Amino acid sequence: MEQLKHECGVAMIRLRKPLRFYKEKYGTYSYALNLLYLMMEKQHNRGQEAAGVGVVKIDTAPGNEYIFRERALGTNAITEIFATIGNQLEQCHIAEMAEDDIAQDAPFIGNVYMGHLRYSTTGKSGISFVHPFLRRNNWRSRNLLLCGNFNLTNVDLLFDKIVGQGQHPRIYSDTFLLLEQLGCALDHECHRIYRTLRDNTPAEKIEAEIERLLDPANILKPTAPDWDGGFVICGATGSGDMFALRDAHGIRPAFYYADDEIIVVASERPVIQTVLNVRYSDVKSLAPGNALIVGQSGEFEVKEILPAAEYKHCSFERIYFSRGSDRDIYTERKQLGRNLVPKLMKAINHDLANTVFSFIPNTAEVAFLGLVEGLTGQLDAKKCAKITELQKNNELTPQLLTEIMAEKLRIEKVAIKDIKLRTFIAEGSARNDLAAHVYDVTYGCIKNDKDTLVVIDDSIVRGTTLRQSIIKMLDRLHPRRIIVLSSSPQVRYPDYYGIDMSRMNEFIAFRAAIALLKEHNKEHIIKDVYDKCVAELLKPVAEQANCVKAIYQQFSTDEISKKIAEILTPADTNALVEIIYPEIETTRNTLKSAPGDWYFSGEYPTPGGNRLVNRAFINYYEGNYNLR
Repeated sequence: MEQLKHECGVAMIRLRKPLRFYKEKYGTYSYALNLLYLMMEKQHNRGQEAAGVGVVKIDTAPGNEYIFRERALGTNAITEIFATIGNQLEQCHIAEMAEDDIAQDAPFIGNVYMGHLRYSTTGKSGISFVHPFLRRNNWRSRNLLLCGNFNLTNVDLLFDKIVGQGQHPRIYSDTFLLLEQLGCALDHECHRIYRTLRDNTPAEKIEAEIERLLDPANILKPTAPDWDGGFVICGATGSGDMFALRDAHGIRPAFYYADDEIIVVASERPVIQTVLNVRYSDVKSLAPGNALIVGQSGEFEVKEILPAAEYKHCSFERIYFSRGSDRDIYTERKQLGRNLVPKLMKAINHDLANTVFSFIPNTAEVAFLGLVEGLTGQLDAKKCAKITELQKNNELTPQLLTEIMAEKLRIEKVAIKDIKLRTFIAEGSARNDLAAHVYDVTYGCIKNDKDTLVVIDDSIVRGTTLRQSIIKMLDRLHPRRIIVLSSSPQVRYPDYYGIDMSRMNEFIAFRAAIALLKEHNKEHIIKDVYDKCVAELLKPVAEQANCVKAIYQQFSTDEISKKIAEILTPADTNALVEIIYPEIETTRNTLKSAPGDWYFSGEYPTPGGNRLVNRAFINYYEGNYNLR
């Protein structure tokens, strides 16, 4: 599939022992920095636009810096950040510093570590939008580092509320609003504690007592109910408190591990398993609506911040974005490939001898393995039937048995990503000509004009790469038919919870449905949906329903798939092109651990999704294609 903007990724570390412990056991004061680097690199797929690192020292004397932050843009941001940090440590001659001096003065050697990998979902970019965000204050406890994997669907409503309370946000962005909202709540909580202490506590000890008594749960509980969306919000105060909060529906993933040395948080379980070499069962999934809270002392607990709602962990994330080395995700992706076998066997009329199987791109490899396992089962059954029939008729000979047992699936590596397309040519036709050469093919593995070529993709969302590159290249092998399988159902609806898929007209399934409505003289349905969307936006947000579903109700999955194939087939293609998607119910039965399938079903997990999908259709109908 063509590249989508991935989920953001988070990584947090809290050291629970004095710094000298890690120097003595692991040979370096940079132990946590090294872990953070590994955790970020192993989640690099989640954010290739930018990255950021934040570190908090807990026990510095007044006049010494205690919060360090470094951010960078681009695909090499992680490398750049840690190179910069390494240079700073070399410049301060860390190898020659005494332990106490390291705790006080060495940059980026601290107790709390935060890493973030960014892929923007708002269309806003630049260093000012790179996490972690930092809110400064002369009171250590009122400083706040913030990062997350999230997208809010009610930014406009949240903005109005904050402004109505007298605040003056600098930038209209969910991250800036969260920072100010949480920062304001942090100020209020610190001041509340201060009022309880001021009459009976010496002034010079008040701040230390505030830091000891501060509970991030008291910051999250009054603010989090305002947030509509999918999120994992991570924060750290200047005094060393740390938290990670997951949304009530469990839309975005969060995992943690704790022992007597360290506490870590990451977006993906296998990252923690690999970096710390711990078992699957040792890594816990943060429950929806709960926050992992680590106090200044290093003690932690999991607290309910939001009542758990219907579980809606994102299914598309498991299909495409999540790290495939996770045990459960690997198993699910294989099953997604197996699910396609019945439809495929029918499409090729069970003719395995004249069919070649492959996959494109590499992210579809695991689904391909499942497809092959399913097809192998079909072939074995076919062999068994042949042998049984021959035995029944007393016609089985050693030669025939050898021939039958020699039958195997024809599996080939037919497509190779040859280059990464550069965008130095922006003009349409010239750019498309370049795009057609992103993939190269393996010549000689297809019987010309006789074989059916089957390739599996993890998903077909927009279809741009299929039309501009893949189908053209595969057609050069001269197959009789090209069948493209998608391991995920048709993506019919925009996402507003973290992945950059927010415009209706981008989806090939939507364009196909619109084309079918026009072909069948049902254009009035398009206008009816528009009118209903307009009326729906006048209702309270909680009462709004997804009116766009009506666009798809006139046609079956296979009818829309046929139209998609027609749209995506270049005019000069010789082979017959077919596209096969699984039914959504089949996918649901496979991804029971991730039932959030609003991309496919339109069943949004929060009211904000319904409001925004109706708005997206209005934008489409009115020709405002670039609005989100």
